Amino acid sequence: MIRIAIIGLGQIGASIGLALSEKKELIYRTGYDRESSIAHLAEKKGALDKVARSLENAVEDADLILLALPTNQIKETLGQLGPYLKESAVVMDTAPVKEKVAGWAKEALPPDRYYVGLTPVISPAYLETHDYGIDAAYADLFRGGMMVIVAPPSTPSDAIKLAADLARLLGASSMFADPIEIDGLMAATHILPQLLAAALLNATVDQPGWRERSKVAGKAYAEVTGPVVQLGDAESLCSAALLSGENLVRLTDSVIAILQNFRHDIENQDGSALTERLERARAGREAWWKERHSDIPAESEMAPKVEAPQASDYFARLLGLGGRKIKPKK
Repeated sequence: MIRIAIIGLGQIGASIGLALSEKKELIYRTGYDRESSIAHLAEKKGALDKVARSLENAVEDADLILLALPTNQIKETLGQLGPYLKESAVVMDTAPVKEKVAGWAKEALPPDRYYVGLTPVISPAYLETHDYGIDAAYADLFRGGMMVIVAPPSTPSDAIKLAADLARLLGASSMFADPIEIDGLMAATHILPQLLAAALLNATVDQPGWRERSKVAGKAYAEVTGPVVQLGDAESLCSAALLSGENLVRLTDSVIAILQNFRHDIENQDGSALTERLERARAGREAWWKERHSDIPAESEMAPKVEAPQASDYFARLLGLGGRKIKPKK
């Protein structure tokens, strides 16, 4: 039986636990969260087989350790769990800053323990949900989505295969990426939208008379500002932004330049130029939305669920574990 430790039981961690619940004869899921009430709720929902009393207790027998944590907690957690990992254990994370996390893992993990980064891309079917945390956890959150896999050059092929097979169990396709490449993409599509939401809020809620004006704020305001609360707390966002500094400085410069263009068109009453910019934005959004949803398979075409194995060690052999050690890459 494969033992998986899920550290952090928000939307991503709990959803992975739920997705793996169909393989309980094959996978034993232990979970740990700093908020024990969240961990016990995840267990009650069926995302875990056991709640660990401590981080050390969660990881000591685990073949796979999944860190579904806020960015600001990962470095410390890697340092804490390192001494308790068994030989050939594989540590994965879901943070949006892979280059930095890979460096931390290299420093923290003992020899013959391995790191593989994951960037989960959720199913298009859930793009418009507004719940967050464990309340937004679903067994099919990744079905029809993608799992971007980032592995340091020295990572053994068995550890990489483990990540790809995990993606398959979750119903997601796999894509392999360079850490610098995926960090740039995540800065633009994950971190920047949250910063823009914060910018709009700071530009409005601090204005005199906001208490009265806020009563007319409607759907557009709610949609744009939602990421501030839906995707994590301020400390985690701050950490991710600072770690993605070079990418975000470039991106925010680009956004500022575009806003300056809007300002120029409005100030000069240039409706033609402003309309052209807005139409280009609208067309780009519609094209992205259509393409993103074209990846949703019909129910009968959903990424196939893994058939029940004939023997309890099937998944262990599939992942390169189960009685044999992962061989270091030479």
